[in-house]
Amino acid sequence: MSFISRRTAMGGALGLLAAPAILHAQPAGGVKIGLVAVQTGPQAALGSQLRDGFLMGLRHLNGRLGGLTAETIMIDDELKPDVAVTKVRTALERDRCDFIVGVVFSNILQAIMRPVTEANTFLISTNAGPSTYAGRGCNPYFFATSYNNDQVHAVIGQVCEDQGYKRVFVLVPNYQAGRDAVAGFKSRFKGEVVDEVYVPLTQLDFAAELAKIAAAKPDAIFTFMPGGLGVNLVRQYRQAGLANIPFLSTFTVDEAVLPAQQDAAVGFFSGSNWAPNMDNAANRRFVSDFEATFNYVPASYAAQAYDGAMLLDSAIRSAGGRLADKDAIRAGLRAADFTSVRGNFKIGANHFPVQDFWLTRVAKRPDGKFQTEIVRKVLENNVDPWAAECRMR
Repeated sequence: MSFISRRTAMGGALGLLAAPAILHAQPAGGVKIGLVAVQTGPQAALGSQLRDGFLMGLRHLNGRLGGLTAETIMIDDELKPDVAVTKVRTALERDRCDFIVGVVFSNILQAIMRPVTEANTFLISTNAGPSTYAGRGCNPYFFATSYNNDQVHAVIGQVCEDQGYKRVFVLVPNYQAGRDAVAGFKSRFKGEVVDEVYVPLTQLDFAAELAKIAAAKPDAIFTFMPGGLGVNLVRQYRQAGLANIPFLSTFTVDEAVLPAQQDAAVGFFSGSNWAPNMDNAANRRFVSDFEATFNYVPASYAAQAYDGAMLLDSAIRSAGGRLADKDAIRAGLRAADFTSVRGNFKIGANHFPVQDFWLTRVAKRPDGKFQTEIVRKVLENNVDPWAAECRMR
């Protein structure tokens, strides 16, 4: 039996009950998925969302992908690139995984990219989307069901332009996705960045940065602070009395962290490719069944992972279950013949999605739970800015 990470008490128990056939050894002739999702430390909530979204997809597919019985091998990357590489190599060499799926953080994706693709194994990112793999670094064995990092942040740059903000304070973590966030924001925002602050990915105390914001008196702030970073920043931002300065963000106020932020996040804005209240049949089913199964509100990490399961199902089915026929699998992945929970969705020439992006706002629901809700569409059929540099055909 392949290793499976331990789950949190409530979500884990429900997940195991929801998909018993998925998490046990399967007979020969099935398909093995190595699912990479951080399960250790303050960012584990993001990994749990990703994991449960993928498992929800398998549940809706009756534990099969393209007609083949599916086995999911859980890989906790621990947010450590060296650990991720070791575990992924084990999944490839010992467990003979047919696909590697998942990955929350870009530094983990960058670490495992070569080991996976050089083994001629498809790597499907359901969250991380560094610009390095969207342009000249595009790869025939790499696909994403999420976005290129720049795109979501460009939403907020455009919103700042639309709102007439002239002076914006920028605050992000110091790693690839943080740098992509700034590039994406600046691609649309043409005003003055009054300060551009980079913090460690482990930072939890923002007193110094909040003092700088108060002193700068910007028209708004733009921040990208995933997981535990976002929990602390939002709480401290409210406590510092800065809520009169518009809080515009990406992956800082979302369903993965709203249970911890709660009222402190209400009214704060975010850019996204999806929200729980998106009104289409596939999304209504996904959100309803996810909440009933796992007892929490799904975030984009879960929605993109759910779409990842649907993408794999469509590709394997189109290849007639012939996993060894890489060209047929690739053609099926490119075709993306499934109905996304986002509605408008297709795979672009560089294997990143072409999709719509939205401005969302945090709201408290009548049942007391928190979620992001659609405010308006900002970008339509958006192609990432690096796609033209991809030489893959």
